[in-house]
Amino acid sequence: MRLLAFLCCAVALGTARGSSAQEVAGSASQRCFCQVTGYLDDCTCDVETIDVFNNYKLFPKLQKLLERDYFRYYKVNLKKTCPFWEDISHCGIKDCVVKPCQTNEVPDGIKSAAYKYSEEGNSFPGELEECEKAERLGAVDESLSEETQQAFLQWANHDDSADNFCEADDEQSPDAEYVDLLLNPERYTGYKGPDAWKIWNTIYEENCFKPQTIKRPLNPLTSSRGDNEDNTFYSWLEGLCVEKRAFYRLISGLHASINIHLSARYLLQDTWLEQKWGYNVSEFQMRFDAVLTNEEGSRRLRNLYFLYLIELRALSKVLPFFERPGFQLFTGDKDQDKQNKKLLLEILQDAKSFPLHFDENSLFAGNKKDADKLKEEFRLHFRNISRIMDCVGCFKCRLWGKLQTQGLGTALKILFSEKQLDNLPERGPTYGFQLTRQEIVEFLNAFGRISTSVKELENFRSLLQTIE
Repeated sequence: MRLLAFLCCAVALGTARGSSAQEVAGSASQRCFCQVTGYLDDCTCDVETIDVFNNYKLFPKLQKLLERDYFRYYKVNLKKTCPFWEDISHCGIKDCVVKPCQTNEVPDGIKSAAYKYSEEGNSFPGELEECEKAERLGAVDESLSEETQQAFLQWANHDDSADNFCEADDEQSPDAEYVDLLLNPERYTGYKGPDAWKIWNTIYEENCFKPQTIKRPLNPLTSSRGDNEDNTFYSWLEGLCVEKRAFYRLISGLHASINIHLSARYLLQDTWLEQKWGYNVSEFQMRFDAVLTNEEGSRRLRNLYFLYLIELRALSKVLPFFERPGFQLFTGDKDQDKQNKKLLLEILQDAKSFPLHFDENSLFAGNKKDADKLKEEFRLHFRNISRIMDCVGCFKCRLWGKLQTQGLGTALKILFSEKQLDNLPERGPTYGFQLTRQEIVEFLNAFGRISTSVKELENFRSLLQTIE
């Protein structure tokens, strides 16, 4: 299969060097998916195994879970100012607007759940005043030593620790509002042009370990480069260490996933009577056709699968945290909470059963001092990207950009907390490793977006075949 795909791809690309895109040999499906097959770089897994596992086993359960109240209500601050430049222009298109929830629309159990999880299902809010902290500590155990109390307070502020890969929103800010993700779906809004590409160019140029001497295209939707320039751009990537190469591929995979969502939920008709959303095959081709993008689009699709493996591995590793008897996905509805936990554990156990997981031990190995330095550099670059999301001019794009970036950051946090996860107590507070409700919602929804992208590729394959 890999040889056949390679030959089809070679024919299409070879013909392209002397022809226009309309004259290229090879089907539209082959030109978009010719490289999306076989084993992935730096992995022991192949694309086909992921497709079957995701599309027929994990995806249906995950979509069912994400429709539940616990996961659909997300608290986010969309009013933060851009920390990098002042000339940000906000999108005036109506589909860029995010409609926040009214106070009475959010379940009371979720609104009161600004807490850490413990055996009782909740613990201390991260932003308590000192007197409230003392009262809470005393209510738990008045015999705690001063040293233990201090350690406990440090745990309460765990979100600000160096283990986190993202700069999280302050949930207590008056600008932070609940959003119903099901009523504000990720889809094409019309936000594009220089402002949109400024976001991605800043991410790639300044945060993906790319040498300044190597230039990438300002807009991958145009095919302005020659073949030699394309090869030069990607040759530097192969010379990077596996960690920096992985970082680039994660961001590229996220970029691909977002573009798939926009192409699958495109505004096809907009009249005063209704808006019709659906698949825009031409838009998908403009973003991923190997000829139209000088192979960059098809490379991104492969990177999507790499991102999927990273987040799937994190999903499997965090199982012990959610398995603890006292843990609950608290909404205030006991029956729903039980059903939510049961379904979540099924998904996590399915993730653990995946036969070809990414081996995170291949990252940050070797000399400890060098590995720690590289890991810190890795973390700081990713935190910077999470801050760039506050510069997105379209509020709906900002919402989903923040959620998916934060979710990937939580996945990385899980991935590199192996010792803490191995030492989790069966009951009681887990000081060494914590996830807030916010992190859980971000992580599961972010993986849900990646899972949806992989599923949508199956749909786009079928659609492209019908136009050949």
